[in-house]
Amino acid sequence: MRPPRSLPPIVNITNGTFYRTFPGSSSLHPNPPLFTNLNFSIPAAVDPPTNWYVVGPSLSGKTTFLNLLRGRLFCDPTRARSFTYHPNGEDANKPESRPSRLPDQMIQYVGFNGGDALGGGPTAAAYLAARYESKREITDFSLRDFLLGNTELNALEKRDQPGDAAHFERVVRDLRLTPLMELPVTSLSNGQGRRARIARALLNKPEVLLLDEPFMGLDPPTVAGLSPLLREMAAAASPRLVLTARPQDPVPEWITHLLYLRADCQVGAMGRKEEVLDQLRAYVKGVSSGAAKEDNKMAVHNLVHVGKVLTAKGISGKTLMEEVEPETAESTSFQENEPRKSLGEPLVEMDGCRVAYNDKVVLGNWKQEADGQEKDGLVWTVRRGERWGIFGPNGSGKTTILSLICSDHPQTYSLPIRLFGRSRLPEPGLGKLPLTIWDIQSRIGHSSPEIHQLMPRSLTVRQVLENAWADTFRSKAKLDSQSGKKVDAVLRWFEAELNPSFTAAAASASSSSSSGSSSRDLKWADHYMFGELSFSAQRIALFLRATIKNPDIVVLDEACSGMDDGVRNKCLLFLEHGERRAYVTRDDGSEAVVESEVARRGEVQVGGLTDEQALICISHVREEIPGCVREWVCLPEANTGEAARFGRSRAPLGRDEKGWMEIWGMEGGA
Repeated sequence: MRPPRSLPPIVNITNGTFYRTFPGSSSLHPNPPLFTNLNFSIPAAVDPPTNWYVVGPSLSGKTTFLNLLRGRLFCDPTRARSFTYHPNGEDANKPESRPSRLPDQMIQYVGFNGGDALGGGPTAAAYLAARYESKREITDFSLRDFLLGNTELNALEKRDQPGDAAHFERVVRDLRLTPLMELPVTSLSNGQGRRARIARALLNKPEVLLLDEPFMGLDPPTVAGLSPLLREMAAAASPRLVLTARPQDPVPEWITHLLYLRADCQVGAMGRKEEVLDQLRAYVKGVSSGAAKEDNKMAVHNLVHVGKVLTAKGISGKTLMEEVEPETAESTSFQENEPRKSLGEPLVEMDGCRVAYNDKVVLGNWKQEADGQEKDGLVWTVRRGERWGIFGPNGSGKTTILSLICSDHPQTYSLPIRLFGRSRLPEPGLGKLPLTIWDIQSRIGHSSPEIHQLMPRSLTVRQVLENAWADTFRSKAKLDSQSGKKVDAVLRWFEAELNPSFTAAAASASSSSSSGSSSRDLKWADHYMFGELSFSAQRIALFLRATIKNPDIVVLDEACSGMDDGVRNKCLLFLEHGERRAYVTRDDGSEAVVESEVARRGEVQVGGLTDEQALICISHVREEIPGCVREWVCLPEANTGEAARFGRSRAPLGRDEKGWMEIWGMEGGA
């Protein structure tokens, strides 16, 4: 009997260079070479397991890398990339028994970018209020239908049972989806929806599972619950895992190999996890000490946050900056106990809000004391000039609160809520007309995963920003001359992030050939559509849409999720100061905030938040919380009976780990 021969890799790439379209073909869009001369493979062997973590800043090509692994990009030469299917436990001496399988079947991709509905196609909500309504449409498929693939309105046949019942039950049980099987997929929480997507992919029994930023936007408890499930798959190599992440995201302890991407869709470092971390550590140390020159495609400010480890007990370890320059990392100072500003008039007044669907209470299942009285439900007031953060685990009701404020939730009419000093219903004897949905939406700027899902992909970049002055996603914006100037100013300020064909050289040439940066050509904003932008750029456009017209209330629900540190910091600085402040890089590589050139020229069109505005934000990542946020409310886990907790942070939460841990009722921090 012959000994078993070694099996070829499932995916093997040898000196391959990739393109979005066929090289040399005519196209209006740039088609540069990606991942030049790439060598990469996913072995068939399950012992030892091989699981990859692809890390990189925005626009570095993380999703593009996953797409080339599944055969979605053109490979040059074509033979440089190959796929081989190996069913687990096959007899290597009987290759004729090996079933044929396409890459799309053996390699499953699962994205969590919020740009597409859970089920895709008809399962997508048609409008924001749809997920909160009690009436169910024929398109509101259950989770069971979603997992079985019954999501077509005119399907030729409908599956009532899975082909492999034992495998189906095991996947549903392992991903803790059993109690949710009859719920509409549109009603699932963020964490539940992610587990459902992973389950649907696993039901196809893939050899390789590609997960695009699976931890993005999840609260710490949900991350702690999802990581062990992935660790069990990784340990068994069934399937093999390839995950993407931002530089600031912790690396799961079970990851074996790391790939760090440069900012130009090229590989910066690749190999076993510890070896790559050592390379990056040496690079950061060399640049920090002046012994090495910084590569502008591998910015140190992105790398310094790499290094944290995600374990079964939480996040531990130190970042590269904390290892290389511990004194600098620990010496960050900030002004504590910032004095309160004088309170303005109330913009949102909730006087005991309790939201329930039949017997299920999703918000306000507690008693709260206010003005010496005990009331059922949430009691909360937001005034002009206040900056609020809403925190709590997934499913605690954070997005429900925002749906009440934005009047997307049908129960807004029946609850004790006043917006801008008025009710949604007529008030007898007061001579005030009820607020309409148009009144409310015109005074609120809103960015969220739901807005991202519903924003038409066919709008141009300019139209997305102008949509801040429109009644609906598709209606014509009502712009005046000042509004147009604001749109142009924002497009110039964020051209590097929003223009897919942006190059620093071209921008410099355009600026130098005109009388000033305000004359820079903005035709690209009328050419590129929202759907053509990267996920990060789409989030930036929606962030700017929510803030550009200085609405009375700015609502940011996970608005910075998916952005890397540099882009996120630029957005948060713009939120507070508009064009008045900008980041500059000092000679030693550190960053500082200074008065901008636009401010010095007196050409500011967008000035940032004012004392007449209120800010309400939701985030599970403290670095994504604007530095101006001080007031906070932390919601309890659903149906525990515990009351919401209120407080005021002593410092910007992005730099105050101790304050952040206290909000979540956890120990630790500095």
